[in-house]
Amino acid sequence: MRGKFITLEGLDGAGKSTHLARLVALLRQAGKPVVQTREPGGTPLGEKLRGLLLAEPMHLETEALLMFAARREHLDKVILPALERGDWVVCDRFTDASFAYQGGGRGLSVEKLGILENWVQDGLDPDLTLLFDVSTEIALGRVKSMGRELDRFEQEKQEFFERVRAAYLARARANAARFRVIDSGKTLDSINVELEEIVSGVC
Repeated sequence: MRGKFITLEGLDGAGKSTHLARLVALLRQAGKPVVQTREPGGTPLGEKLRGLLLAEPMHLETEALLMFAARREHLDKVILPALERGDWVVCDRFTDASFAYQGGGRGLSVEKLGILENWVQDGLDPDLTLLFDVSTEIALGRVKSMGRELDRFEQEKQEFFERVRAAYLARARANAARFRVIDSGKTLDSINVELEEIVSGVC
């Protein structure tokens, strides 16, 4: 039986990393074999591309093409084999992030992103996408409080992240059957309860 493909989306600072670890733990407690991965990255080549994408200035279309190149490799080497084995894949970001960041944030046309999506994914979509939604003020405050050097996306102005957030929410409305929007401004305990409900529903 094919495994399920679950993705987590949201602004940097929305708490995805914390919630991803909790989600993976809950799925494993439910007896599911889980592969945890991330984008951009997930493969040796993808991680090299991630380093370039987070650090090197580049043309918008180059950025989008590299994102989807890393994604194609990720699908081939990690995601599709895992799903075919019956494993569940939990991924920190996927194509919705491209529509949010390169589309909403940077202004690349939805038509171009759609072409890349269809070419690279060949009809594959996540079974479930959890969008951790939080105000840009809270998200940026959390990122700055981490006390580390910010990558080139994290260095963008608040207006950029407002556009990213709006694009995420629009994507969620357009794909309501796949998305679950979670208020990431709530307490950790409240979100954990919501994650438990989600896991019980999908398992």
